Amino acid sequence: MATDAEVLQVPGPNGERNVRISSPTRVLWPEPGLTKLDLARYMIDVGEAFIRANGDRPVSLQRFPGGIDGEQFFSKNPPKGAPDYVRAVPVVYPSGRSHPQLVLDEPAAAVWAVQMNTVVFHPWPSRAGDSDNPDQLRIDLDPQPGTGFADAVPAAFELREVLAEAGLTAFVKTSGNRGIHVFAPIEPVREFLDVRHAVIAAARELERRMPEKVTTAWWKEERGEKMFVDYNQANRDRTMAGAYSPRALAHAPVSCPLGWDELEGADPRDFTILTIPARLADVGDPWENMHEKPGTVDVLLEWWDRDVSNGLGELPFPPDFPKMPGEPPRVQPSRKNEANWDGEEKKKAGQYN
Repeated sequence: MATDAEVLQVPGPNGERNVRISSPTRVLWPEPGLTKLDLARYMIDVGEAFIRANGDRPVSLQRFPGGIDGEQFFSKNPPKGAPDYVRAVPVVYPSGRSHPQLVLDEPAAAVWAVQMNTVVFHPWPSRAGDSDNPDQLRIDLDPQPGTGFADAVPAAFELREVLAEAGLTAFVKTSGNRGIHVFAPIEPVREFLDVRHAVIAAARELERRMPEKVTTAWWKEERGEKMFVDYNQANRDRTMAGAYSPRALAHAPVSCPLGWDELEGADPRDFTILTIPARLADVGDPWENMHEKPGTVDVLLEWWDRDVSNGLGELPFPPDFPKMPGEPPRVQPSRKNEANWDGEEKKKAGQYN
């Protein structure tokens, strides 16, 4: 029996590959009426820039078998029947467990992922050959209720200055929603905890400079109407939507790299799977040369040490992480009381209040 499918020719470094797309008319984004085939063609159009940004990295696939309004789940290891141009590398998760994780090396692999109903791609900040040592410092500026993208813009510019003072060159992209992602290329010589501490140091410096606009408070009840600097995105196995990755939001937005001169007047709703191919053709990829001159986190770690000596220390980890050395108690501030806090926990937390 004939099946509803279409075969796409996908150019790449090893020549053209034929990738079969089943159920091509399945609607993924009901509002604009965009289909699985539309997404596959988008991945072909942006393939070179997409792989440059997200390839050769462990990646998690956020899959939506019935469209963005339906069931979703994450895939980390290659499913059975994956083509031979899709590979995996072993990575270590926060639990200490090791497991193979997908790696995409060419546009055909990204189109194959679309065939597997992937909408959002979540790459690690480290390379496949050295997954324990990030080559990107990543900072997520996350607008809290009462704030939005426009509020994130001045924080991003100030963060750029903070990183420059630490010897790092910052790159910026929309999150695909209301936030802003700031990246800096770094030499892959420090493991995740060190890079996390570097991010916390930069976040605290930004908070000092913009105390009414920026917060590092982990607990939502303490953030107020500020920009949260989500330092926990720097942890092992914590990822954000990759550059040029679509997002599972109604208007089919894309996490779009920008030049710093574009950020001030940008509207994240303008960057969708319908508009990005023409944008790449017109203005090119602002992240094309990101990794030509990586920096180090050495200065930021000096700032971290300075802050520790001044009484600031570790910040909370995500709840699914094992308890980490020096971490303050995982107790919501409004729930702090004698019954759930022993004396040692109070002593440790005192330096963070």
